[in-house]
Amino acid sequence: MIKTGLAEDISSTIVDLVSVMGPYGLLAAVYFLTTVFTATMTNNAAAVLMFPIGIGIAATQGINPMPFVVAITVAASCEFSTPIGYQTNLMVMGPGGYKWLDYTRFGGPLTILCGVICVVLAPLMFGGF
Repeated sequence: MIKTGLAEDISSTIVDLVSVMGPYGLLAAVYFLTTVFTATMTNNAAAVLMFPIGIGIAATQGINPMPFVVAITVAASCEFSTPIGYQTNLMVMGPGGYKWLDYTRFGGPLTILCGVICVVLAPLMFGGF
């Protein structure tokens, strides 16, 4: 993604769409996009996919990339609203008799809570913007 320029194109598009909300808006957009990717693929793949995009956004804005890196890793690991988001969710779905909506109903609010906490605390704990 870096060599082809795709990461730069995606990050500039995200910056164009969300930059009016400031660095916290950009961080929230990266967190949200990582969560969406994690809901559809493995958490490791989502983190690898989003890492160059997050770094590109930080570089474009001239801000510290560390909060973006932290947000990507947390978002990739804290997606509880689908059984695909984490391998143990999928492993217990069948034996536990869970349905897809059970994960959405209970994991959705937890995913949102983790996102809010991460977006607020990552810049404060990891060097700010």
